[in-house]
Amino acid sequence: MTTAQFDVAALYRFVDLANPGRLREPLIQLAEQLDVCGTLILGHEGINGTIAGQRSDVVALLNKLGEWEPCLAGLAPAWSQGTVKPFFRFKVKIKKEIVTLDVEGAHPDRSVGVYCDPEQWDQVLSDPETLIIDTRNDYEFQVGTFKGAINPQTSGFREFPQWVDKHLDPTKHKKVAMFCTGGIRCEKGTSMMLNKGFPEVYHLKGGILGYLQQRDQDNSLWQGECYVFDQRVSLRHRLEQGTFSNCGGCRMPLSEVDREHPEYQKGIQCGNCAHLYSEEDRRRFGERVKQQRLARERGEDHLGLSAKTLLEKRRNARAERQARSQAQQQAQQNQ
Repeated sequence: MTTAQFDVAALYRFVDLANPGRLREPLIQLAEQLDVCGTLILGHEGINGTIAGQRSDVVALLNKLGEWEPCLAGLAPAWSQGTVKPFFRFKVKIKKEIVTLDVEGAHPDRSVGVYCDPEQWDQVLSDPETLIIDTRNDYEFQVGTFKGAINPQTSGFREFPQWVDKHLDPTKHKKVAMFCTGGIRCEKGTSMMLNKGFPEVYHLKGGILGYLQQRDQDNSLWQGECYVFDQRVSLRHRLEQGTFSNCGGCRMPLSEVDREHPEYQKGIQCGNCAHLYSEEDRRRFGERVKQQRLARERGEDHLGLSAKTLLEKRRNARAERQARSQAQQQAQQNQ
């Protein structure tokens, strides 16, 4: 490798997986041997996740996974790079859904929308009769999105079906196009939309990451940066490192402008959540930041879990964001 220290592999596959739980411990042991970090989600409907390490080690883990479970052989990840370790550790989660939509009958291995490569996607975006929907969370939309896309203002994917039922009509919205970070939400989302009777449903193959990987900024309909759920926080065209960082308190993505807010303190709080914390909170958060810095200087990972109070504050901040989003939606409806 050149300047990049880590290769990051985003992957998923919808497939019948009979006994996902049996893979958990072997994967954890193998990842420890190979020094691979990240998270894999396994369920009866398949696999989803993002993992990182030296590319040869990541490939070795995926090859072994394919040997253990032939239906997962030949996974083709979307690759990107990072100069900092994207994840602190390796985790395997066993879940009912590998991406939570919480509706019956959404099976991408049975029915799915029309895939669009970047060239076709640009044509779809330029079609005035097509409704373009960003299926990601509201804070991801704020970091960047496609020109003309609708923001459902959801705080989680399981809210998306209710938004569709409330705002869309198959008899009026005959052409719908959807996109998400890596493509998995739209695999399931388009299956749901077809079940609801929408006649033409399109989605971006490989998601935003696939699009940005193939596009320069001057040859793109993407605006802003793409939020990612790891220590890199955001990526730009050609999947280069972005400019956003996460707030140490509420974990929301912060732009360079956000970090100029008078109440911003690196690793502790931002202008959105400063009112939630006491001086004692800030003292403890400051100590955590210090320990993280010392761990980096020693070449170690700082794995200390957030204090119970911090988790409660983050939940409060999340609830406030959701309330604001709902208020905005109500105000728009009243106009």
